[in-house]
Amino acid sequence: MFPNHRPRRLRSHPQLRRMVRETVLTTSDFIYPLFAVPGEAIAKEVKSMPGVYQLSVDKIVEEAKAVYDLGIPGIILFGIPEDKDIEATGAWHDCGIVQKAATAVKEAVPELIIIADTCLCEYTSHGHCGYLQVGDLSGRVLNDPTLELLKKTAVSQAKAGADIIAPSGMMDGFVQAIRAGLDEAGFQDTPILSYAAKYASSYYGPFRDAAESTPQFGDRRTYQMDPGNAREAIKEIELDITEGADMLMVKPALAYMDIIWRVKEASNLPVAAYNVSGEYSMIKAAALNGWIDEERVVMETLTSFKRAGADLILTYHAKDAARWLG
Repeated sequence: MFPNHRPRRLRSHPQLRRMVRETVLTTSDFIYPLFAVPGEAIAKEVKSMPGVYQLSVDKIVEEAKAVYDLGIPGIILFGIPEDKDIEATGAWHDCGIVQKAATAVKEAVPELIIIADTCLCEYTSHGHCGYLQVGDLSGRVLNDPTLELLKKTAVSQAKAGADIIAPSGMMDGFVQAIRAGLDEAGFQDTPILSYAAKYASSYYGPFRDAAESTPQFGDRRTYQMDPGNAREAIKEIELDITEGADMLMVKPALAYMDIIWRVKEASNLPVAAYNVSGEYSMIKAAALNGWIDEERVVMETLTSFKRAGADLILTYHAKDAARWLG
């Protein structure tokens, strides 16, 4: 008795495996996150994210050139302002750190796509993503007043040179508000990449070191999604599509590949997956201890995001992955 089918035949040679591979990772899939800080000649490594740095604008420009030369098509900018306040002034001011970085990068590398993270937590003195009720220590953000701040921020970022606006605060109606603000300001052609399904995840820990955005009290569970919910993600993306989103993001990625798949199946829009800081740092820590083969684990992980349905992958591994892809 012999098997009627022998799938191993197509695994017998490296080139044959390559020919029949269903999911192929390319540098065009990647978006590289960068953290901008005030000052000059600053490159401060984030302790919990080996290989990731807070960079002054001049260093951001150098990094953007390197990213472009590697064939990576885009970056996403986060900012750490010099001063924080309850109005999140640094987020929407024309001289904000992300605005300065976007303008400098666009002048130096005009073909590189610049995505601006449109959120307020890095800029508020309390570390939450919008206005709070006076005296509130729970972190329950006032939704509708915050939409006005997000509109101002998005318009300011577009004026500074951002090609794509990426609202990440999970406020109800934020896509519609930002779309209206952009259109009114003459940026009808600026797309919105919505953090449509963003979960209240413990995987964000190292990012809060990088962006200096840890809440001073409370948490973000009143606006970010419960990790146990899947159907709710479809509700969120449907609302964002109705409001005018051009692309959709799932965040985090590693523990949420089922959500990436569901979102891809439910929508015709491009889907992005954010390979977040905790996912990155776990791999880096294990690799630095010699417990895993970093290149193979990173490439397998990124490929799995694409296999699950991601068209774009925001990842701190982007530069290394681009080099490994050759």
